[in-house]
Amino acid sequence: MAVLVTGALGQLGGELCRRLGREAVGVDVLAGTDAAGAAASLHVGAENRPFQLQRLDLTNRRQVLETIRRVRPAALINCAAYTAVDQAEKEPERAEAVNATAVSNLAEVCAEVDCPLIQISTDYVFGGQSLGRPWREDDQPEPQCVYAATKLRGEQAAAQWTKHIIVRTCGLYARPSDARAKNFVRTILRFARHGRTLQVVNDQHCTPSYVPHVAEAVLFLAGLGDRGLPAPWGIYHVTNRGQTTWYDFAVEIVRLAGLDVPVAPITSAEYGALARRPSYSVLDTSRYHAVGGPQMPDWQTALGEYFSQQSDFASS
Repeated sequence: MAVLVTGALGQLGGELCRRLGREAVGVDVLAGTDAAGAAASLHVGAENRPFQLQRLDLTNRRQVLETIRRVRPAALINCAAYTAVDQAEKEPERAEAVNATAVSNLAEVCAEVDCPLIQISTDYVFGGQSLGRPWREDDQPEPQCVYAATKLRGEQAAAQWTKHIIVRTCGLYARPSDARAKNFVRTILRFARHGRTLQVVNDQHCTPSYVPHVAEAVLFLAGLGDRGLPAPWGIYHVTNRGQTTWYDFAVEIVRLAGLDVPVAPITSAEYGALARRPSYSVLDTSRYHAVGGPQMPDWQTALGEYFSQQSDFASS
């Protein structure tokens, strides 16, 4: 049976489709797209494994119901999201439609066809006062911006269907060969090659995570890996191990790239982003590892793996 992956042209969705190959039906989600009657096409991912790609507007309830009823997938992995954190402050209705209302549509039809729903969420739901330890799944979220609040409502919508798995993750960066990927690593490399001093916030603590590792974990939790059975329903935190700041992460990126560029620490206030970011959003991954999921390397090892696969830094 097929596995429906929404957000198939994104970093995580694309990786999942490449791993699933012909088992994947990828949905390229564009709010407002006229997807009626859109023909499926075949795309080729890693290891020359083709997968179907379709267009669908997740905010269109009718299209969602018709598509999932037709495909009747063995599982649905929702990687689609409105992720423009600052822009969401200006477009709260659009963020709500994609991150929350669309998930309600998915949960409704997944319940109808008895299909597990795997909802990808974010560390940003934790924006309140740090507890002095990594956040656990049963800690109370306190979103501090529109993006985070809508993602939390998406979690709540997914949980309306019993067979749900919510995966919170952080700071995703795809493998170097993913030409479409937009992430922090690529941004730092692009600016560093211009030789100018980089200014990066040093008061936001998190755990950036390498997409291939997260994808493997998601497939395990969904019961699509070697185990063959889904994990117990509920919320799981999945990131690489350890913690860092965006400044220290940038320093390590520049070092591994062999670039001689100064990196200067600044505060979040000095950076002046429109949306408020969490000062501490490190996630406790104990529950994920307790159910036997593939071990997640620490963030330094993961970044080293990224660079070991990067034969041409200039193409990042």
